[in-house]
Amino acid sequence: MILSIDLNPSLDRRYFIQNFEIGKSYTAYDTQYIPGGWGLDIAKIIKSFNEPIKVTGFLGGRNGEYVLEILNNMNINSEFVFIEEETRTNTKILTDYGIETEISERSPHLSNDEVVEFYELYRELIKETKIICASGKISRELPTDIYKDLILMAKEEDKTFLLDTSGEALRYGIHAAPFLIKPNRDELEEYMGFIMTNERDIIKSCTYIIENGVKMVVVSLGKAGAIVVYDGYSYKINVPSIKEVNSNGAGSAMMAGFAISMLRQYDFEYMLKIAAACGVASAMEMDTGVIDMGNMKSIASEIEIEKKLIF
Repeated sequence: MILSIDLNPSLDRRYFIQNFEIGKSYTAYDTQYIPGGWGLDIAKIIKSFNEPIKVTGFLGGRNGEYVLEILNNMNINSEFVFIEEETRTNTKILTDYGIETEISERSPHLSNDEVVEFYELYRELIKETKIICASGKISRELPTDIYKDLILMAKEEDKTFLLDTSGEALRYGIHAAPFLIKPNRDELEEYMGFIMTNERDIIKSCTYIIENGVKMVVVSLGKAGAIVVYDGYSYKINVPSIKEVNSNGAGSAMMAGFAISMLRQYDFEYMLKIAAACGVASAMEMDTGVIDMGNMKSIASEIEIEKKLIF
């Protein structure tokens, strides 16, 4: 089973409005209420592959109950810590001319007891899983090094941990040496402390991180694909051009692709193609946490990988 962790989920409210302008009153011609958060998006994509998935984190109030109801309707297993405050909402206004406006609430307050309860729940959940995905920024209420704690607990149980975060949470996470990290170029530059002008700089930075215990570094480059460093080799993943609709969920889709491929024990380069294809296919969809399997397979067949020995 795969366990997906979302420490800061949301209920996303989407309002579709024609000819939207600031300062006017409108009636939305369509509305949607969907669970939001990188960890929840990962869970939705893994479920679409018919692989066993469970999602955990914090939920609270009526918003939390509604998120849980939607997940149950999608047959996604979950075990959350229920908190006293309300799960945050993201309100998005989408226009017919392609501009999106988003208003995000601050994350709910978490008590010390609620955080301790999560640690206790997590310790039990990892006993029944093989692969753990932790994705997203952490709220102001959580310890900055919480991902480090979760990685170390997973390693005690000999579990594979995949991490996608940024800033101080990434810095602390790397100290615990998860199996995989997936920063984008900007996040890697922030961690290393310098601007990278070419692929060689990226590969050198990834090698430095691997020397400190991480097994695999995946650097997403948007439309330029990705660079992966693993076991003494670099892999440049070249992806086909597509008509992009919404790239916001591409990173989560790529993480899901890695988790699924590892669970199925795919050949390494085939795993890279599937993971990258999941990310690209996600960018073709309006909703995050959704991919078209036909698109994904077609994209995977067009992906080219350049493998080089690192000297």
